[in-house]
Amino acid sequence: MSHRPSLDPAVADVRRAVRASLARLDPARPLVVGLSGGADSLALAAAVAFEARRSDLSATAVVVDHGLQESSAEVAAGAAGTAGSLGLEARVVVVDVDTVGGVEAAARQARYRALRTVAEERGRAAVLVGHTLDDQAETVLLGLARGSGAASLKGMAPMSDLDGVPLVRPLLSLRRSATRAACAAQGLEPWDDPHNADPRFARVRTRNTVLPVLERELGPGVAEALARTAEQLREDADAFDEMIGETIEDIVEHAEAGISVSAPALAANPAAIRHRIIRLVVASEFGASLSRVQTLEVARLVTDWSGQGPIDLPGCRARRVGDRIAFTAV
Repeated sequence: MSHRPSLDPAVADVRRAVRASLARLDPARPLVVGLSGGADSLALAAAVAFEARRSDLSATAVVVDHGLQESSAEVAAGAAGTAGSLGLEARVVVVDVDTVGGVEAAARQARYRALRTVAEERGRAAVLVGHTLDDQAETVLLGLARGSGAASLKGMAPMSDLDGVPLVRPLLSLRRSATRAACAAQGLEPWDDPHNADPRFARVRTRNTVLPVLERELGPGVAEALARTAEQLREDADAFDEMIGETIEDIVEHAEAGISVSAPALAANPAAIRHRIIRLVVASEFGASLSRVQTLEVARLVTDWSGQGPIDLPGCRARRVGDRIAFTAV
C-alpha cells in the first residue's frame, strides 16, 4: 500500500495562513503577490500558487525592481522566473526611487505604488505581501523608540486599504523561520537582500541586534509579545476611531479653503479623543501627519487659549477663530 508523502509542517502553516486570508476576500477577486525573491515573499508566492490552482484563482506575482543595486535587474528576473515555475503569471516593474527622506521609506512608497497600479490593471485585485510576525515586532519596537504613539504601536493590520484596493498580510502570525523552512522544504532558494544586513538602517539594527538582545535578556517570546501588544492596541484604536467618527459628524464644518472644529466640543472630550480628532482632521483633509508636539500645540488653542497666533502645520495652518479651530490650506 502506497502512502502519500507527508506535508512539511512549515509549508502547511504558510498555506493555512494564506487560505484563511483568502477566505476574507471576494472569491472572484484577482490576486497580486508582491515578490522580492526573499524567503517571506517566496513562501507566500508558493502558497498563493497552490491555492490558486485549487480554487481556480487569477494570481499575478509582481517583482518590483527598485534599481538600488547593480544586480537588481538580474535578481528581479530570477524572482519572476521562480514565480513562473510555480505557475504564477509574473511581471517585473521597474521604479524610480526618490531617496529624499530616506531610502527605506522612498523604496516602500515606490513599491506600493507599483503594486497598486498593477492591482488596478488586474481589476482592483487584492495585493498580498509577505510581512511576518518578526516584521510586526520590529515595527512595534521602532514605533516605541520614536515615541510615535498608538498609531505606530498598533503595527500592521492583517488587512487594510491601499488607496482603494485591499492590502493583505497573510503571514503576520508566522515567524520568519517558518517561511525559510517552507522554502527549504519546497526546494526554493530565496534571495538575501544585502540591505537586510546593512546596519545603517534602523530596522536592520532592530532585527539583528535589539530583538536578539531582548530575547537573550528577557527570555524567549519577546517577538510574540510585541505582536500581541500590536493586536490589542489595534483593537483599542478601532474602537476609538468609531467613537471619533460619530463625534466628528457633530463638531466639524467645512470652511473656505479648509475645515473647522468646535473648540468647546473639543474641550469637552478627554485629551486622548481631542488629540485623535485633531490628527484625523488634518490627515483626512490635508493628507498630512502631525507629530505629538504639533498636536499638542493645536490642542493649546482649545485648552490654553490666550490669543496666540496661527500654527504652521504640514500642508495647513491652524488658528482660533471665535469658538472654532480653523484649519486652512497653505
